[in-house]
Amino acid sequence: MNVFELTRALVDVDSTTGQELRVGEWLFERLSRLADAHQGQIERMSAAPNRDNVFVSFGKPVVTLSTHMDTVPPFFGSSEDEEHIHGRGSCDAKGIIAAMMAAAESLLASGVRDFALLFVVGEERDSLGAKAAAEMARGSRFLINGEPTENRLAVGSKGALRYELVARGKLAHSAYPELGSSAIHSLLDALQGIRSITLPVDAVLGRTTLNVGLISGGRAPNVVADEAGAEIMFRIVGDPAELRRQVSDIAGKHKIIARELLYTPAVRLASLPGYATCVVAFTTDIPGFNGTWGQPLLIGPGSIHVAHTAQERISKKELSEAVEIYAGMVRHLLAGGEIAS
Repeated sequence: MNVFELTRALVDVDSTTGQELRVGEWLFERLSRLADAHQGQIERMSAAPNRDNVFVSFGKPVVTLSTHMDTVPPFFGSSEDEEHIHGRGSCDAKGIIAAMMAAAESLLASGVRDFALLFVVGEERDSLGAKAAAEMARGSRFLINGEPTENRLAVGSKGALRYELVARGKLAHSAYPELGSSAIHSLLDALQGIRSITLPVDAVLGRTTLNVGLISGGRAPNVVADEAGAEIMFRIVGDPAELRRQVSDIAGKHKIIARELLYTPAVRLASLPGYATCVVAFTTDIPGFNGTWGQPLLIGPGSIHVAHTAQERISKKELSEAVEIYAGMVRHLLAGGEIAS
């Protein structure tokens, strides 16, 4: 298959987070053929029951090309026009898988070895696959992580800090609110306090942002609510200690629970000479790998602005360019080329 056909074939396999089994089996079968043809080694790396990372190496891996197999819901299959391939995961990150596989075929055809491919589960939820892989390192010195950066090397990415907020109240008839205590009112007051926090700014990564992503509560319009909840996420640019303190203080003031669900640190990344660079506001698997697969670099085709949307798509031009970019980066790193920190 060429890179466009491979992208569409991958998109057409539903691999919403937690349901990566089928796409993992598809990749294992396809990569097994590549390994057999080029004296490679392939293995499944278990991250959870029925959720395996797929790893294939050719020689002793110095450079590993890696991205994730899972996608956000809802699943929808592929289509294409002259300029784009459409479908869930087309840019985040199945087009990237296809480009990495095509780059591997090109490298092997020209006699290049000592590199690997690693495709992981769970990036869209909690980086489960990357964290599992961190316990199974294979000696790689460089990790080229694929995410949609429009084929620019990201020199930094924001981190994430996610909370579940839980408020408890006392039921009462809404005609006599003084007999109850509204959990919704407490939650709204706490959210207003959190939204009023002065958020940190970093000279490279930019401004910390806050999203109130989920909110729920109450039983009926004529009942004082005894329960309410919300989930919020900060995209952070540095040490979260002060932000954690302020969230805790506000939660205590309004007598709600603030339960931290996820923390992913912001990261600064290296670049290579001759590549356009950028800074991205999203998080990646890179912190989950914890340096065990080598010095990370972050680059991939596609725009994050259409990822996770009903209009998700990837440029065919960028896909084709990515094949050459990934192959060129592997050659550069294997040859001991310059890296800018």
